[in-house]
Amino acid sequence: MADKKIGEYYSPPVKMGKWEGFRKFLWNSETSQCLGRTGSSWAKILLFYIIFYAALTGFFAAIFAVFYQTLDNEKPKWMLDNGLIGANPGLGFRPMPPEANVESTLVWYESSKKDNYQYWVDETARFLKSYEDEDKQNHVNCSFEHPPPEGKVCGVEASSFAPCTIEHNFGYHVARPCIFLKLNKIYNWIPEIYNDSKTLPDHMPEELKQHIKEKQQLRPNETGVVWVSCEGENPADVENIKARDYYPRMGFPRFYFPFKNIAGYIPPIVAVQFTVETGVLINIECKAWARNINHDRSDRRGSVHFELMVD
Repeated sequence: MADKKIGEYYSPPVKMGKWEGFRKFLWNSETSQCLGRTGSSWAKILLFYIIFYAALTGFFAAIFAVFYQTLDNEKPKWMLDNGLIGANPGLGFRPMPPEANVESTLVWYESSKKDNYQYWVDETARFLKSYEDEDKQNHVNCSFEHPPPEGKVCGVEASSFAPCTIEHNFGYHVARPCIFLKLNKIYNWIPEIYNDSKTLPDHMPEELKQHIKEKQQLRPNETGVVWVSCEGENPADVENIKARDYYPRMGFPRFYFPFKNIAGYIPPIVAVQFTVETGVLINIECKAWARNINHDRSDRRGSVHFELMVD
């Protein structure tokens, strides 16, 4: 058999220590390799990833550019029943309990202790200040005979809520607290008003029915209102509410609607001043009334629930 040539066999690698092997991996002077690759190899990889990520960035930029072309800064793409919010506004109340009790709806205080009820006064004042700080450039004075012209919105005067004002501590220094109600904003939602006492729903509170009937007889031009009612949820709650007064009126005037996202728009609010029995927890439910408002307590549509307790 012929002898094998010496070149047919690989010689074993030179044994090196760990540190020496690591240094050679970082830079191999014999092959001019850094981290196992030559300069040209690193240049090709770098060029590839630059082109790859540039193309990826360009692709997503084009996707977002096309997407934003379908959006309008002034109004939502999907409105009313076609949108996630829907066409049934919810009702909210202020002041809210402290953030530590974010899931609570209890308004509880001692009317004889200023440091105890002061939180509710400050929180209500903070809520109303957001109305005062709003840009009033597009505000006009509105009435049932003079709705806002195109491109203008109706203002809200804090003095119209008297005696629910900060000068009177919003009634918290006595057992007559003021709770402010507001409808959630829904773009282009127009209320279908109950302005005929003969077509009112059976489940509407008798007090509100009588109020609408009187308005229809005495001031028929002022019946264009999304009506509001606040009632005790249980018979005991009804008994513990001695009185309730609505300021400036028993609902939200129609001339505040629809919401068109015009600069300076502020949703209308109603102040409800309750005179209640002290030392008793009272469950209260307030509802907004219009033909296109449905009430669903579980989904908080068209109504709001809170508890009131004055010691």
